[in-house]
Amino acid sequence: MPSKVPRISGEEAVKAFRKAGFEVDRIRGSHYILRHPLKCSRLSIPVHKGRTVGIGLLRTQISVAGMTVEEFIALL
Repeated sequence: MPSKVPRISGEEAVKAFRKAGFEVDRIRGSHYILRHPLKCSRLSIPVHKGRTVGIGLLRTQISVAGMTVEEFIALL
């Protein structure tokens, strides 16, 4: 059974992806654009004060990053 995607804020998601080796490439408005120096993947994470990232969006970004939900949860 697949793990549930955690309900976290955008700030927490950015922090976890940074632990996985992603770097903040730029910030455009309220979206953090992250890139990995060795992979050809870019992530866009919305960071809105007091709001959580949508489950579908977070699941997609985890997949684009080449991770499983379990691996992502371990980084939190």
